[in-house]
Amino acid sequence: MNIAQIFENNRNWIASKLALNNDYFSDLSKGQSPEVLYIGCSDSRVTAEELMGAQPGEVFVHRNIANMVPNTDLNTMSVINFSINHLKVSHIVVCGHYYCGGVKAAMQSADLGILNPWLRNIRDVYRLHKDELHGITNEEEKYKRLVELNVQEQCINVIKTADVQRAYRHHGLQVHGWVF
Repeated sequence: MNIAQIFENNRNWIASKLALNNDYFSDLSKGQSPEVLYIGCSDSRVTAEELMGAQPGEVFVHRNIANMVPNTDLNTMSVINFSINHLKVSHIVVCGHYYCGGVKAAMQSADLGILNPWLRNIRDVYRLHKDELHGITNEEEKYKRLVELNVQEQCINVIKTADVQRAYRHHGLQVHGWVF
């Protein structure tokens, strides 16, 4: 898709929204109150809103390579903080997906430059579950299982944050792990 097509698609999208509701954009400008924070992969095949059938304003979305939640990443921690303390979300979803390039890259021993520190987190997931993973002889099944285990470990990382623990105690915040 080229940039000209993107702008044409945007004009058509604007026209379609205004045809249904002349106040569509002014209504959106009044604020958001999503119930869900979605933490997913940046992969272009996995869009949060489309997966859930959500409309603008219904889901607060954070995406990064391999749906990671490292406690040292200020971006991710800020998103969690803001979604809990200001948006008052009731649910946090960590969504991974099969055939994730980030997980596949972490399974290799190659030097991936700037990605190395990021992928080290997935390599730690592999290390934590190496006995189970080494027991899987089919490489595709091992890859898929690492995707699942990565979602599980990222949910644990979410749960370990102080904001999430407070929100759980105060209003029953729930954390969900999904694999697409």
